[in-house]
Amino acid sequence: MSGLSDHADRGSSALDALATAVLGEGGAILRWSREAARLLGYEAAEVLGRPVRELIEDRAAPGRARLRHRSGGTVDVTYRVLRPADSAELLVLAASTRRLEDQELGASLLRALLSQDGIGVAVHGPDLAVLHANGSPTVSGFPHGGEPVDDSAVEASLRQVLESGKPLVGAVRRMRSPQARLQERTLGMSALPLTDEEGRPTGVAALYTEAAGEQPARHHLDLLRGAATRIGASLDVTRTAQQLAEAVAPGLGDLGIVDLAEAVLDGDEPPRMVGGGDLHVVSVASSTGEWPAHIGPGQPLPPLPDHPTLRAVQNGETVVMTRAEAVAALGDPRLAADMLPASFHSMMISPLYARGLVLGGLQVWRITDPTPFTGEDVDLVTEVASRGALAIDNARRYTREYRAAAALQQSLLPRATTDTPAAETAGIYRPAGGGAEIGGDWFDAIPLPSLRLALVVGDVAGHGLHAAARMGRLRAAIHTLADLELDPGELLTRLDALVRRLAAEAPPQDQDTLTATCFYAVYDPVSRQCSVASAGHPAPVIVRPDGTEQELTVRPGPPLGVGGLPFEITTVTVEPGSLLALYTKGLVDAGAPDLDTGLRRLTDALTAYASSGAPLDETGRSVLTGIGEPPAHEDTALLLARTRAVPSEHTASWIFPADPTIVGRAREEAADRLAAWGLDDLAFTTELVVSELITNAVRYAGGPVELRLIREDVLICEVTDPSNTQPRLRRARTTDEGGRGLFLVAQLTSRWGCRYGGTGKTIWTEQPLTTAAPWMAGLV
Repeated sequence: MSGLSDHADRGSSALDALATAVLGEGGAILRWSREAARLLGYEAAEVLGRPVRELIEDRAAPGRARLRHRSGGTVDVTYRVLRPADSAELLVLAASTRRLEDQELGASLLRALLSQDGIGVAVHGPDLAVLHANGSPTVSGFPHGGEPVDDSAVEASLRQVLESGKPLVGAVRRMRSPQARLQERTLGMSALPLTDEEGRPTGVAALYTEAAGEQPARHHLDLLRGAATRIGASLDVTRTAQQLAEAVAPGLGDLGIVDLAEAVLDGDEPPRMVGGGDLHVVSVASSTGEWPAHIGPGQPLPPLPDHPTLRAVQNGETVVMTRAEAVAALGDPRLAADMLPASFHSMMISPLYARGLVLGGLQVWRITDPTPFTGEDVDLVTEVASRGALAIDNARRYTREYRAAAALQQSLLPRATTDTPAAETAGIYRPAGGGAEIGGDWFDAIPLPSLRLALVVGDVAGHGLHAAARMGRLRAAIHTLADLELDPGELLTRLDALVRRLAAEAPPQDQDTLTATCFYAVYDPVSRQCSVASAGHPAPVIVRPDGTEQELTVRPGPPLGVGGLPFEITTVTVEPGSLLALYTKGLVDAGAPDLDTGLRRLTDALTAYASSGAPLDETGRSVLTGIGEPPAHEDTALLLARTRAVPSEHTASWIFPADPTIVGRAREEAADRLAAWGLDDLAFTTELVVSELITNAVRYAGGPVELRLIREDVLICEVTDPSNTQPRLRRARTTDEGGRGLFLVAQLTSRWGCRYGGTGKTIWTEQPLTTAAPWMAGLV
């Protein structure tokens, strides 16, 4: 029970103030405590048996009453009436209202002190053990955790207050934390003695605050921590410079200015010696709204004189100048008026020095604060400038890489718009991350012989220079394969083999990531058919001229580089004036919860803009704007094509048997059709071309032989035979009886070629719709 007795002794003051009385029938007082006698002055013998109402002057409020004191006065009390179980008696508890209010006020004050962050509070008992402590995060190092004070000077101060009863105010003590005894802090210390109602000492309350000398250090530490958090969060040079200016103003001065060499803004290295004229003000942060009248963001600094102080900055030193020193360094009063605020007390310039280069400077000005900069301020700004310089240099190098990648990709992408007899096209590419990251998405529109048009869109895995370079290789390969006039499935098969070969040549860590998706379509304006194949790529959207959507079901093959499965060809008839939209996956991912929702949003946007009559490139930009930003990691490509058709009256075809006598008839048919089209000036060369091609077909391939003429922006002559033999152009010797046919055809036409179908080949030629070439003048 000894522990209970000790506890009762220490905590008895609150319980001793409680007066008790037991009432019987009619309110007669049956029992009367010593505290009740002390409260009202009546001993138990004087009140026992009397009704309690004789002691009540009046009731002030529920639970409150004024009782008569034996001396004739009154006492305000707060009371509670309790009825014990299975008893007719009543237990009355009462205490002085004033004493209760004092205790509540003391508890409220203690709670307020213990909840402070900037003030450390410790309540010590008579043995100086800590009874309560708030553990202030701002003031670390004061005694807490229920341990006795282990610092002799602090313990001696607390014991003196306890024994003398006199407070200690404004003392400075060096203290250690029990949790980290190697960490010492200089704290301001005040201590007050604690007593009970009789004035007996019960403990000491100690308050700890930052010592005045440590407040600047704490401020510098907070500023440096804030600068480390803020600076470098962006890879944009201008934004990083603004973060650097805001890190020092208003924290250290009224005005912060960052100036950089012009080359840094372009991502290049600055010149070895940066002087005025090379520097541009990039960012300004002002707490007063004041800065030099002629120096603002985006403006160049004028040439600066050769002065030892300014030369020291270029050599990597941080310098501090008063107004008089700054004016003297500039030398010219007019230059000083342009570069200096109307009034200021001092300024500090720290070079932005990174990787052996001076990128620019950080200026800190005190305009309203007359306090001069200290050595600690110089060290702080030097540290902040060093961190800022590294962040700006990282942003500069990123800008250089991004621009190189962007330039490479733009050089690899085709023209944004094309206009061919098959279709009008417009392509738009949008980098990832709001324009900050180049990827491997691309589009292409490749004119093919016989007025056909190949439409391509693809996505190489990855980002940066490597993805752009791989995209360029794939695009070049597609152009080469397209010239062979392969069908879409065969073209993707050969492209897949190329990607697998590139992956085999790549470093081991990059082999698994060298893949791509691709969609390849060939549109024929004569037949109005579009043949498509997909390598892991989504199918295009087709909107008819009336605004309805045309279904296009495509079974995609695997992405390029996977191999093992064929690429199926799907052929559909497309109405003239239809809008084809080929896109990469990032476009349907933009702001959509799933691909189906994204595809529906794209289709609705195309339907809305397709009937507006706007130019195709403007329609593409409107669609992209309406859909919203793609995911940060996805770049996007969109290729729009509005289809056209060759009128049926602009084509003519004949089928002939494999008979040498049909050559003359073929020439006559061709000449008659050219006369009907008003192209008599092309009749001579066309008859020669028809004669040579049909003669070769009958002689080497057999029949039937088909002749087709197409008139559009050029005159196209096609001869189709059942042979798959590759025609070869060669120069015949003087003794050869043949071998001059294709050579003659090549000389008479602007270009010629051969493509293969399922059961044979087609040799085609093109002639411009103009008069005969000058070299033909002597033959006509």
